Amino acid sequence: MCGRYALIGIDELKDEYGWPADFEFMPNYNIAPTQNMPVVTDKGLEIMRWGIIPAWAKDEKIGYRLINTRSETVFDKPMWKGIVTKKRCLIPANGFYEWQKQGDSKQPFYIRTKDQKLFMFAGIWETWKHEGIEINTYSILTTEPNREMVSIHDRMPVILSKQDHVKWLAADGREQIESLLLPYQDNGLEMYPVGKDVNSVKVNEAKLILPVGR
Repeated sequence: MCGRYALIGIDELKDEYGWPADFEFMPNYNIAPTQNMPVVTDKGLEIMRWGIIPAWAKDEKIGYRLINTRSETVFDKPMWKGIVTKKRCLIPANGFYEWQKQGDSKQPFYIRTKDQKLFMFAGIWETWKHEGIEINTYSILTTEPNREMVSIHDRMPVILSKQDHVKWLAADGREQIESLLLPYQDNGLEMYPVGKDVNSVKVNEAKLILPVGR
């Protein structure tokens, strides 16, 4: 699962994909569901809302429960199969948070890749239209944990290697898509415990990604 992530620097993103003039970016250390954030589709960089709202939904609140989608079952239901086949996206991030159970409490960890300062989650997106409202929304695909993550959580987001960015957007058919839905390479992540201020969506400061005690 991935319930919070961070996007701090976008220079690399802007250089490769451009940036919409009407969207002002501020470093976001605590991205939460329902926030509008950049994603990359086969049409380029767009701003979408985190938490996918299925086209059939009558209430947009369902999106809060669909911020993640299990990659192992994404082809099992016609709705998800249609989306992952035709509407895939890259979700840029500098890191993400996961909570490790420790007795009766949970300790948040900040996690980032060792080899990519800015990396991409594999995502899917959908357009929801209802009573004159049109919203583009996205969800992060998850998979089994790699060697480092297994001690923290039993799921992790699908993080794509840089060489797989184009492949993800251009993949044709189930076999090509599923070949990219893998845990990140073992020993490829850096992770450390951080303060519990990240639990509050109202806190959005650089201190959130600092190791505990600094």
